[in-house]
Amino acid sequence: MQSLIDNARSFPERASDLRRFAEGQHPQALFIACSDSRVVPTLITGAAPGELFELRTAGSIVPVYDEKRAFGEVATIEFAVEVLQVKHIVVCGHSHCGAVNAIVHPGAPSALPAVHQWLADTGPHDETRRAADFLDGSALTSAVQRHVQVQLERLRSHPSVAKKLEYGRLELHGWFYAVDAGVVSVLEDERFRPL
Repeated sequence: MQSLIDNARSFPERASDLRRFAEGQHPQALFIACSDSRVVPTLITGAAPGELFELRTAGSIVPVYDEKRAFGEVATIEFAVEVLQVKHIVVCGHSHCGAVNAIVHPGAPSALPAVHQWLADTGPHDETRRAADFLDGSALTSAVQRHVQVQLERLRSHPSVAKKLEYGRLELHGWFYAVDAGVVSVLEDERFRPL
């Protein structure tokens, strides 16, 4: 922890012109990634501060849109699309994902009751579970890749996203990041291919 504190203390000396951030933000993309500490969107993309608007959530989950329930994830998506006017949304899944593993192999709800309830509230996750059963390759990798596709489908049902897609003002992208190799694959024609 001390190294984190030391770096935070010296940040103003290490950072370039921070005053420009007082003028606002104009990110080019909303990057929805897992909260896993091994997945660092700015490191993966090389983005500078202000270039990505990040939504970090267990398993890169986009909750099913429900106008009667306000999830923080839904509010973040709406803000990025309506206020920040991002032109791209990337949903990035990753190898060795604990959240998707929990979806595919649900344990006892009493072990992690908040996680279990959150997964139930943001579901259903049936397609992710089925992907582990019949797709080629590693069962977890296949499940994560299908999971990314499901999150993209969910995004399309969010009113702010649907409107921008209809007018051609937004593009959606599915990515898969292999944490043990540093390789990023992109979803093209229903398959993930290396960038």
